[in-house]
Amino acid sequence: MTTGAEGTPSTTPAQRRGTPPVWLRYGLRPRPTPVPWAAVGRAAVALAAPLAVGFAADRPVYGALVSMGALSGVIGDTADAYRMRVLNIAVPQVFGALGIMTGTLVYGTGWTAVLVLTLIGLVSGMMSTIGAVASVSGLLLLLNAVVGAGLPMPDPWWVAPLLLTVGGLFVLALTLLAWPLRSKRPERAAVVSTYLAVADLLAAAGGPAYEEKRQAVTESLNTSYDLILAHRSRYHGRSGTGVRLLSQLNVVIPLVEAAPAVHVRGIRLPDAIPAAVRALAADMAAGRTGGGEPDLPAPDSPATRAVDGALRHAAVVVHKTDPDPFNVDDRLGRPAALGVRIRRATRTVLLSGTSWRYGLRLALCIGLAQALTSLIAVPRSYWVALTVTFVLKPDFGSVFSRAVLRAVGTAAGLVVAAPVLAEVPIGWWDVPVMMVLAALIPALTAKGYAFQTAAVTPVILLLSDLLNHQGVDLVWPRLLDSLIGCAIVLVAGYLLWPESWHTRIGHRLADAVADTAGYVAYAFEPGGDKAERVRARRRLYRDLSSVRSEFQRALTEPPPTGPRAAAWWPLVVAVERIVDATTAARVRVDHGAPEPEPAEVSAVATQLRELAEGLRTSEVLVEVRAELPGDEQGVLAPLRQEVAAARAIASPAP
Repeated sequence: MTTGAEGTPSTTPAQRRGTPPVWLRYGLRPRPTPVPWAAVGRAAVALAAPLAVGFAADRPVYGALVSMGALSGVIGDTADAYRMRVLNIAVPQVFGALGIMTGTLVYGTGWTAVLVLTLIGLVSGMMSTIGAVASVSGLLLLLNAVVGAGLPMPDPWWVAPLLLTVGGLFVLALTLLAWPLRSKRPERAAVVSTYLAVADLLAAAGGPAYEEKRQAVTESLNTSYDLILAHRSRYHGRSGTGVRLLSQLNVVIPLVEAAPAVHVRGIRLPDAIPAAVRALAADMAAGRTGGGEPDLPAPDSPATRAVDGALRHAAVVVHKTDPDPFNVDDRLGRPAALGVRIRRATRTVLLSGTSWRYGLRLALCIGLAQALTSLIAVPRSYWVALTVTFVLKPDFGSVFSRAVLRAVGTAAGLVVAAPVLAEVPIGWWDVPVMMVLAALIPALTAKGYAFQTAAVTPVILLLSDLLNHQGVDLVWPRLLDSLIGCAIVLVAGYLLWPESWHTRIGHRLADAVADTAGYVAYAFEPGGDKAERVRARRRLYRDLSSVRSEFQRALTEPPPTGPRAAAWWPLVVAVERIVDATTAARVRVDHGAPEPEPAEVSAVATQLRELAEGLRTSEVLVEVRAELPGDEQGVLAPLRQEVAAARAIASPAP
């Protein structure tokens, strides 16, 4: 295995012989992430403690149901900021309780259960288009409805919803124990990480590592703004810490804009400049204020003057004791009011073709799974629909690769579960076993989907055994049910829907190129609003990040989709370089370079629009040719070169 541009995998002919395909190796390769020890400890306590209480009260079924609710809370605890964690854990519990209640009411009703679960699958899938919290809520709604319809629950009907909710709230309580001591630490750590990423970017300017570092800055900025702006106070003056963090984050934007200005000119910055940015990060982490100006070398060009001015201003804001709450704008724009967001979400669900297609695909697979197990005697058949839910409901990655990885992960999990179910009798020994198995969930989840499946499978089997007492007899039916569920997803959720196995990179990239054309025109518009230029640039990089995500998803598809997607990669990088070159030109103009002629700006924007239209017409790179006027002099020369390079990539020689 070798590595192509930006870390994309490429394979030599010798490596291709006798080795698994790229998409499978990509899914089975563990991500190099650290172990989240705090999450490991919470998971061990959250899932094992209810079992201990259940055995002590001689109610092991109740303890198992509370642990099931805790399991959903552990899986959903993926945010960093505490306010987001409250939403990510608490809101889905409401839908989970509704799901288990509905499933319990249709338990044993045959085709009525099939119809109800199919409708819930439709609703669950359509909810996924609203946002992350709604997606997790839809997952728990469907997941718990399937469990309630497939397993007998204790009477009366409200006991199971209550116990599952208690388990989720127990995880939330454990999560919030440190909130009084660490209320703003995740947000502050995110901003500090952004400054460190910017320091690395400035150190890499003019060198080959710049593109990789710029992508890291984009991801870090997205994370920081999402954390700080998601649940800030309506008025900045209500939260002094929030004001400080937002102002510190805002002033790093000019530094980010100045970086391409030096990079496109091939300028290597002195080590003192990235060192000064790292010193600011250290001051923010320690909460130090009142520092002086950094000792920087004198600038000698418009690009270096931009870096110098941005860094000195950042130092002033970072060290300011009391930032002005009325002079802090939101670089991504203010979020709409709650009522407006609800109306938008409703329109998204009801009027979006994407929402209906995804909902219908999930409903079809759930309906087929339930109908199949109603017609064929499959022991504990709820596992088939559970597999469909776990494979198709997560709104990321390739459906094909998730189905395959689900089968692989389930097999690995069953290898762990089999000796536990065979050798550990139901009783107090389940508590320490659950502590160990639960701790593996957050430790392995960050490594990849197959690893998460391998960790979750033995936990679910152990809890299921407490409800139905089948012991090791659960193992073989669970593997068979998982394979049936994966097969249903591959046929009814993948092959029957061309949009799932056709790459959409070209269309998304075309939209980004068209937006780039608008950004180029606006960046040099006389009297243009500087804050709006910043927001436009940030939106562009977010769009390009989504293109990168789609690219990574497509790489996990089997041929011909994966190789076809890889062909788009140079053009993805080229468009990002065009945005950088536009920003660099604007920064140079702001610091003394002459303004470009309007005709030259218009010509570049026209070339980009033509490129966008050409990309929309085909699933492969298409020919789009036109000459850019003028010579290679002037402030827009690097931008014209990047546009020409992008058009050359999109115009392969016959």
